[in-house]
Amino acid sequence: MQTVSRRWIAAAAAAGALVAGGGAAHAQQKELVFGLHCDRTGATQTVGVFLCPGYHDYIALVNSKGGVEGYRIKVLEVDNEYKVPPAMEAHERFKKEGAILTGLYGTPHTAALTKKLEEDKILGTSPGFGTAAAADGNRYPYVFPIAASYWSQATAAVKFAKDRLGGNLKGKKIAYLFYDNPAGKEPLVILEDLAKAEGFELRTFAVPAPGVEMGAQILDITGRFKPDFVITHLFGRSPSVSIKELKGKGFPLSKVVAFVWGSSEADIQAAGGMGFAEGYNTIQFAGVGKEYPVHKQILDMYKAQGKAPPKEMDSTVLYNRGILIAALHVEAARNAIKAKGGAVPTGEEVRNGMEKVKGFTLDGLVPPMEITRADHEGGGWTQVWTVKGGKLVKSTEWFQAYRDVINKHLAAEAKK
Repeated sequence: MQTVSRRWIAAAAAAGALVAGGGAAHAQQKELVFGLHCDRTGATQTVGVFLCPGYHDYIALVNSKGGVEGYRIKVLEVDNEYKVPPAMEAHERFKKEGAILTGLYGTPHTAALTKKLEEDKILGTSPGFGTAAAADGNRYPYVFPIAASYWSQATAAVKFAKDRLGGNLKGKKIAYLFYDNPAGKEPLVILEDLAKAEGFELRTFAVPAPGVEMGAQILDITGRFKPDFVITHLFGRSPSVSIKELKGKGFPLSKVVAFVWGSSEADIQAAGGMGFAEGYNTIQFAGVGKEYPVHKQILDMYKAQGKAPPKEMDSTVLYNRGILIAALHVEAARNAIKAKGGAVPTGEEVRNGMEKVKGFTLDGLVPPMEITRADHEGGGWTQVWTVKGGKLVKSTEWFQAYRDVINKHLAAEAKK
């Protein structure tokens, strides 16, 4: 990957620079362009510095094996700094360069680009963020959550709390500590519904940007409300602050479960380390750790190149999400190329290819999702991992929760 002075990175994966049996002209012809938004700087840069290397490494692995159906993949990356204007600028660049799909990053950015993606017929993926209603592909034809939306994360969190509290939430109290922006507010309708259905008292605590001051909210939770369980939905530096503040007030971290952007090793290390965060529960939409077969393949790729693997690989939560995104992008392109008899697919055809992903698990790293026009989310699968003995340990298998509630809200959104 080359370094650039401002925001742009073009990565072509040297290992697969030439497709076997072809020369330079042939390789140029047999190339697909993917666009990728990253946040290597800005308020949420703790994500992009680990996630994006995972994406690039998976693409490099595919290229090293001859590409996808004979097509080498070229990735154009933009560091959007978690700001909407650079993301809008990036979309225009991707379109100009012939991108057939885009990996989005950021809920505000996804909302801003939704109409443009549809107009330009370029699919965008928003795993673990963005508009939950985009799971409805009939209403959002070019946006694909491809992983648990904030609605699905909310249902997973409540189910996990219910299981931990003995299987009955009636009369219990749950606090929802969230970043006070549209992403943080997105699950409120689901949590309010579940509070009525399950009979628990829900109280919400908003943390204003930049999320590094939440002493008053934590004191209110631990000193006044005294909940049976806390659900946190924070990002950037906020998750580490919440871990420190809750533990500092004596609240057991075993009764806390974090949405996906408060669930990385980096968040836990910033809070004081695995030992400090013992018991902390984290929702994941990709597997954790680097014991999956794909990691061995990536390590072998680096070894064959005479290079050491990147240190970012050790921050497995976010690195693995990069792999998940890249893998689904590749599968969408593969399906589109096959459907077209090997010819170069259009953005619309790649969109159709994404809607045909089924039974792809990447040896357990990716949940057993099935993506269709009716379900761009792929089922909303999650796992919960818990800090135990100095590391993240899987506490649940892949599971879905309260799909009837989510489907009810999707149907209501469709009528608007």
